[in-house]
Amino acid sequence: MAIIFPDSQITTTTTSAQDPLLPWLWSIKDALENSTSGNVSGPGLADLVSDCIKTFGGNVKYKNDVRFLKIWFLSIGMREDFETGFKELLEQEICIGNSLLYIWYAVFLESKGRLNDANMIYELGLLRNAEPLEWLKKAKMLFIDRMSELVNTRSMKLNDGGESTKIVETYVNPWSSSVMKDLLSKINLKILKYEGYHSSIKPYPKKMALNSLRNSSRNKVIEIGGKKYEIKGCAGTGGFAQVYKSYLDSNPDDVVALKIQTPPFPWEFYIYRQLDHRVTVKERSSFGCAHEMYLYSDYSILICDYLAHGTLQDAINLYVVLGKTMEEVLCIYYTIEMLYMLETLHNISIIHGDFKPDNLLIRYARGKLTEDGFRERSGPWNDQGLCLVDWGRGIDLQLFPENVEFEGDCRTSGFRCTEMLENKPWKYQVDIYGFCVVVHTMLHGSYMDVEKKVSSDGSFVYLPKTSFKRYWNVELWKNLFTKLLNIKLGDYNKELLQSIRESFQDYMCSNPQLIRKLKELLAKQRASLCTA
Repeated sequence: MAIIFPDSQITTTTTSAQDPLLPWLWSIKDALENSTSGNVSGPGLADLVSDCIKTFGGNVKYKNDVRFLKIWFLSIGMREDFETGFKELLEQEICIGNSLLYIWYAVFLESKGRLNDANMIYELGLLRNAEPLEWLKKAKMLFIDRMSELVNTRSMKLNDGGESTKIVETYVNPWSSSVMKDLLSKINLKILKYEGYHSSIKPYPKKMALNSLRNSSRNKVIEIGGKKYEIKGCAGTGGFAQVYKSYLDSNPDDVVALKIQTPPFPWEFYIYRQLDHRVTVKERSSFGCAHEMYLYSDYSILICDYLAHGTLQDAINLYVVLGKTMEEVLCIYYTIEMLYMLETLHNISIIHGDFKPDNLLIRYARGKLTEDGFRERSGPWNDQGLCLVDWGRGIDLQLFPENVEFEGDCRTSGFRCTEMLENKPWKYQVDIYGFCVVVHTMLHGSYMDVEKKVSSDGSFVYLPKTSFKRYWNVELWKNLFTKLLNIKLGDYNKELLQSIRESFQDYMCSNPQLIRKLKELLAKQRASLCTA
């Protein structure tokens, strides 16, 4: 990453007293020249750059100085984790009004194949009217041209004879910026009619209140739609969104989760409303609930239920920190719950797209659990279980042709299905593979690695590398992984998940002692998570 300090920007009349950054610029310039000439004497370039950022990072005078931005770029270029550096720039609001920040970040994301994220960064810069605006607009247009050329290249292939060009079937990336733009356009009239949806072409009226939450959020009050929310802490964070626990009107009995995202993104609210319409009342509590969505030109704010008992990942970590793994009977219970979820979702033509333990919140029964009602999930067992949240990558199959097949990579390390890794089309596999990783994590305390093994008929099958413990019910687990890791596109059906779920239920109900043990473990887990 080349950084140039033009002489026109640093005049001889400027003194170090007037501009404390100036001596640092000259020192860094000398270090750059020495490093390219092979002379390594004097202060190291990396140390100089790091010390410069530490010295002037909190100085408001240099927050919008393009020279300081270039020092940041130089620092990022010397890191292994480029993305963290760009995120720090955005969080610290260094030159957020300069188009260079967005262009360089977007180019980096494009080089990593993250085209949707790159497009969102261009959009963020345009929303903020970053200057020079014409530079940013031109960079965005060139980006779109490159993406169009890429799509055209994939869509057109020569036949074997090479005599003519024909259109061949292509697959859809449901998360690409162009597809998402088309989908949002398609649902726009529908989403405007949904209860709780509030849209404005204006920016959030008190932007500084939202920006300040990133650094210190506790007990701050923000106003949304005429209501006041007291922020009690950050419950989760991602590349473009943060989730905050908050009290409505400072009432601790009225707790909600606020998901604040930039650039604004109404898609998740749309998926929540589809769940409201398609999922039965009995199953609805397994999929989270969104009350309202406030969409501004620069932010979107999603107001959801807040569940206070932690995630399935938290429950797994209770064992991992002790050098143990989750008890098998508890693994079986949560496996049954997740299979119910996926059966329900796929039967109503929805794919979650980001199925992992961090997105599975734990629910506990209000009443006392009994041996009765376990299999039917009746009584208190209906309140007990898991709740799947974070629908930003959700896919509504009703918006696509019936036989659609997908391409594209979820880019979530450890959760990329084999089809993604091998550049093959996929559909429900993204959820099924994520589910298998979650089950593996419960059983072994680690993410799953798979390998190809020869089956009895001579064909190859995918199986987890880590072997099962002898004292587990090996046949149950082996059946689950063998069938679900080797689903062909046309072979998947709802009976497959149902038959696997029922095999686990049969085992649990074959011995009353297993359900008694499960009740004890759930009570112990609840006490541990509540005190953690």
